[in-house]
Amino acid sequence: MTTRVDFSGAEQLLRDAEFLDCRPVWYSSNYVYLATLCTGGQEFSAIYKPHSGESPLWDFPEGHLHRHEAAAYELSKLLGWDFIPPTVVREGPHGVGSVQVYVPHDPESHFFVQRDREELHPQLMRICAFDAVANNADRKGGHCLLDERDHIWGIDHGLCFHPAYKLRSVIWDWAGEPIPPEWLTDVETALSLLGSEDEAALPLRELLTGQEAGALQNRMERLLRTGKFPEPGQARHYPWPLV
Repeated sequence: MTTRVDFSGAEQLLRDAEFLDCRPVWYSSNYVYLATLCTGGQEFSAIYKPHSGESPLWDFPEGHLHRHEAAAYELSKLLGWDFIPPTVVREGPHGVGSVQVYVPHDPESHFFVQRDREELHPQLMRICAFDAVANNADRKGGHCLLDERDHIWGIDHGLCFHPAYKLRSVIWDWAGEPIPPEWLTDVETALSLLGSEDEAALPLRELLTGQEAGALQNRMERLLRTGKFPEPGQARHYPWPLV
C-alpha cells in the first residue's frame, strides 16, 4: 500500500527512490506519468514529466518545461510559501525530467469551487501573488489541488519564468487590491537572496537562464513598487481550458 510522504524529507526521497511503475496520464498535452517510487521499503506516488515528452512551443525554449517545474518549487521555498509539492529534476525511465510528489485530492474541488469558501481565500490570494512573480502563463482552475486538510497545492508550473509578460490565470478575484505586507516582506527577502547570490538561491539560479533570473528579479521589484495584486493585461489573460 502506498504511504504518504513526509514532505520535510521528500526531496531526498525523490532523488534516491527507484521507479517501480510508470503509467501515462492520458489527458495531458505533454507526456506525463503517474509513477510509483520506492526507497527504504517505502512506496509513494509521484508525477514524472520527462524532457523527451515535452511538446514544442513557439514561445518557450525547447527542453525548459521540466526545469521550470522544479524552479517554481525552489522559488516557493525561497519565499517560504509551502504550496508547491516537492519537485526535483532527475533521471527516470524516459530520461531526465521533473519528479514531483503526488498530492491526493478531489479533482472536482478545483479553484472555481474553492473560491466559494472564504476561509480558503488567503491561500488562493498567495498563489495569485506567486503567479505574478513567476509569470505563470497557465494557471488553470484544475491546477489548484485541495487536500484532505484543506491545504491548497499548486501544480503545473512548466509555463513560468518567461522573460516577456505572459501572465495567464483564472485567479483575478483580487486584481488591484493591496497585497498583505507580510507577503511583500517575503518577496523582498527572496529578492535580496537572489541579488546577493546567496547559497539558498543557488538551486533556483541553476534551473533558470540568466535572462530568466534577471526578469524574475525585475518582476519582484515591480510587485514591491505597486504592492498590489496583478491586473489583467491587454493581451489574452485567461488560459484555455479554464479548468
